[in-house]
Amino acid sequence: MTLVTTADRARPEPSRLAGMSWAHFLNDGAANYLPGVLPAILISLNLSVALAGTIMAALLIGQALQPLVGLLADRLGGRLMVVAGLAGSSLGGALVGFVSGLWSLLGVLALIGISNSFFHPQALAGIRQLGGSRPGMAMSIFMVGGEVGRGLWPALASWVVVQWGLGYLWVLTLPALFSLPLLLRWAPRLPARTAEATPIAWRDHAGPVTRLVAFSTLRSLMIFTVVTFVPLAWTQAGGSLTTGASFITVMLLVGVIGNVGGGHLSDKVGRRPLLIAAMALASAMLAAFLLSSGGWLWVVLGVLGICLFATLPLGVLVAQDILPENRSLGSGLALGLSNGLAALGIMALGPVAAAWGPTVPLWIALAGGVISVPLAIGLPEHVMPSRQA
Repeated sequence: MTLVTTADRARPEPSRLAGMSWAHFLNDGAANYLPGVLPAILISLNLSVALAGTIMAALLIGQALQPLVGLLADRLGGRLMVVAGLAGSSLGGALVGFVSGLWSLLGVLALIGISNSFFHPQALAGIRQLGGSRPGMAMSIFMVGGEVGRGLWPALASWVVVQWGLGYLWVLTLPALFSLPLLLRWAPRLPARTAEATPIAWRDHAGPVTRLVAFSTLRSLMIFTVVTFVPLAWTQAGGSLTTGASFITVMLLVGVIGNVGGGHLSDKVGRRPLLIAAMALASAMLAAFLLSSGGWLWVVLGVLGICLFATLPLGVLVAQDILPENRSLGSGLALGLSNGLAALGIMALGPVAAAWGPTVPLWIALAGGVISVPLAIGLPEHVMPSRQA
């Protein structure tokens, strides 16, 4: 019998981390290319720009189920929810090109959002396990895959639509089809939560959880507002569909630097100072974007992406520290619930954009970013392990 030592359990597993990052790339790509083709969908279905927020909300609202899925995932254990999530997101992404009206579009987008709820909580809990003694590094690697997917797929999807039409979006799902069997090997098999497990101390956690969800919601609202209304503002001003999508691609791909840097630095200097600094700078960059023109738009969006996406792995880790009894639930609260609440905000911003223009929602998101800074100041800080010689 092979003995598993503490050192073995603390050692990261890079090959499986890479595989999970690839799965995250495919899942979040399939689930987030809508902004790149939304102007084309509005034209194809003869829909008003006032419905843009509602359409994005249909995609995002299902993510609010992540806390419930997290509870179920911890109770059942295993890894099948990760596989089901990727399969559902990919299927929904393929079906977007075949919808014939608003209601069928909303139904397909809801399927994608619910599938995202299945993928993320169990995957995020497993990633922490694969990271060994470096959870921040592991979370960053995993998040990089998702952000690259979110960044590349709007541009890829817009290119497919321009070249072949909406009906050919299904070609983007082929990599996921071949990766699903491998995901059964990459994803860790999590232990099921037993009836004798330590109960969740809701009374102790209520304050920190509420503050974290509020912070994460405002952060998500800023991200969703930018990816929804920047392409619309660009195309309404006479710009091309592919250039509008490329703005989002630049922000999300350059944001990978924030994913990697944020998680890496958090293992050394702590999470709360980085959250505070990142959101303060993100608010300044969004203001600069709204006041800039020309080539500076690309530079400012890149810095904005670095700041916003540096907070993603940190928020998940803070949530898992707040709820050590149920880390899948914590992950679901930090990402899923906050994304669902932000989706309601996006829905409300659609009529605002129709009445006053698509830049007004961006100013509202900027105000939310400013409010998030004092919320970050009040978040609990992870106790850094002491370094031993």
